Amino acid sequence: MRTKPISISRLKPEIEVTTARSGGPGGQHVNKVETKVILRFNVAQSQLLTEAQKSTILEKLAAKLTKDGELIISADSSRSQVKNKEMAFKKLDRILAKAFAQKKKRKPTKPTKASKKKRLDNKRKHGEKKKWRQKPI
Repeated sequence: MRTKPISISRLKPEIEVTTARSGGPGGQHVNKVETKVILRFNVAQSQLLTEAQKSTILEKLAAKLTKDGELIISADSSRSQVKNKEMAFKKLDRILAKAFAQKKKRKPTKPTKASKKKRLDNKRKHGEKKKWRQKPI
């Protein structure tokens, strides 16, 4: 089942953006400015996603979703709310792109003649070593 990735710009109407006070050191500035950005995207109730896309996201991002099927992403590394908002949307884009990335199919290979010969030589040497450890009859 192949599903197309989603563009974030298409999903923006369904993404709830909230701000909060960032934790950590910073003194008075941190205590009064809301720079942390939290994105909430409810995958289960999305009107813009197809059922195939929803199932792909729910399956591949199960560990990142809440019980209600909501994907929550936060960014608080910058002191600027605008930069944190950009970073949060980039993070969401990366997560969704990774969920829709197709795994490369493994091409089975056969061992080379040289590797077969080396393996057999090693087996033979190991057998001889063990043979010399035996008591003479």
